[in-house]
Amino acid sequence: MEAELRDPIAAIGLDVEAVDLSVAGKRRMLRVAVDQDGGVTLDDVADATREVSRVLDESDVMGEQPYTLEVTSRGVDRPLTMPRHWRRNADRLVKITLVEGGEFSGRILTSTETTATLDVEGAEREVAHADVAKALVQIEFNRKRSLPEAEETEEDDA
Repeated sequence: MEAELRDPIAAIGLDVEAVDLSVAGKRRMLRVAVDQDGGVTLDDVADATREVSRVLDESDVMGEQPYTLEVTSRGVDRPLTMPRHWRRNADRLVKITLVEGGEFSGRILTSTETTATLDVEGAEREVAHADVAKALVQIEFNRKRSLPEAEETEEDDA
């Protein structure tokens, strides 16, 4: 089913990140996660919902049984498994488990198709995506970010 959705969703500028069909008794729930550079807005999710509905209505991929469709953003709880996931999470703190064993946390500075560069305790560390067994974004509730100079000036003048 993911293959049927990939091109139509790409046509509206989004990537299909996950498709999950769960069944509980007579009820079926189809969940489609989408993402794009810069994140997704509610309007993006609405556009994706319309496009997924159109594709499903025009095909018999879901059969005749009723189902509930849920289209959502990728979310921060999903592992970073593709180079675009690393790129889209630049400046985020991630916990990394290496294939060869060992774990560490660092902030993503940059990412290419094959590697990511992280700030690990003040030192830059380059990690090949192929060497990562698991990488999860860490939620930071109290992170202090420095404001751009223009915003600082406006606040100082107030």
